[in-house]
Amino acid sequence: MSLINNSSQLTRQSFKGATFVSFAASLWAFDGIVFRPLLVNLPVYLVVFIESLIVTLIMSYLLFKNYKNLFSLNIKDWLSFLAVSILGGAIGTMAITKAFFYVNYVNLSIVVFIQKLQPIFAITFATILLKEKLTVSFIIWAIIALIGTYLIAFGINLPSISNGDKNFEATLFALLAAFSFGSSTVFSKRALRNVSVELGTYLRFLITTLVMFVVVTSLSRFKIISEISSFQIVVFILIAFSTGGPAILIYYYGLKRVSASVATICELAFPLVAVILEYFLHDKILSG
Repeated sequence: MSLINNSSQLTRQSFKGATFVSFAASLWAFDGIVFRPLLVNLPVYLVVFIESLIVTLIMSYLLFKNYKNLFSLNIKDWLSFLAVSILGGAIGTMAITKAFFYVNYVNLSIVVFIQKLQPIFAITFATILLKEKLTVSFIIWAIIALIGTYLIAFGINLPSISNGDKNFEATLFALLAAFSFGSSTVFSKRALRNVSVELGTYLRFLITTLVMFVVVTSLSRFKIISEISSFQIVVFILIAFSTGGPAILIYYYGLKRVSASVATICELAFPLVAVILEYFLHDKILSG
């Protein structure tokens, strides 16, 4: 009876985890289709810096509440958070933001579908770093996914590289985001081993903010902050209180309860919601 109860409890926990990850992915779709294109006139690195900074400031109380837990982190924990922040928080977010900035040129559903090659990278990294098993069927489906991604982006035609084809450029940024977020999922799973979900979320944004501060400083682009409109400030605040910090918090809560491989599949709620939003908000739909 005890074994049955334990199995049932694990199943409930896994279902809860999958539900939270899927919900977080849906919030990110809303962010990409609705919020992020409203910031199109700003440099992507400045967008990511301000977004991370606002969330970090809002959640700063978590550091004082849980600062003692920082002493329990070892070097591998800190390196995992650094990897998460650089790959997911900085590179991945900048790449997908840039891809969404092509809103006037391409169907954003295409961008989202391509970015969701993420499971290929995530499960591959999970196999290497977390020792999760990689099967022959995964390799077969990964190849099919790559072919399908090409067809979604370009059809049966070759991409037009020489004349600045927007589809091709958006595709490259989406692929970079897929690699970055996929690897970040695995490092997130590792990073959360010894900390609470709340502290893990805060550290992710804090380190990302520091990384992006270095990027913005090195490019000497702080002057552009004065060009941010009051409307865009509202957009940043909305992101911080919905699809930014809270979405990551929800995602980490779910990730604690499922494997990295399962989590990255649940994140496919992202393209599903994105396609629906693209149709109703921008009257764009994928062709047959």
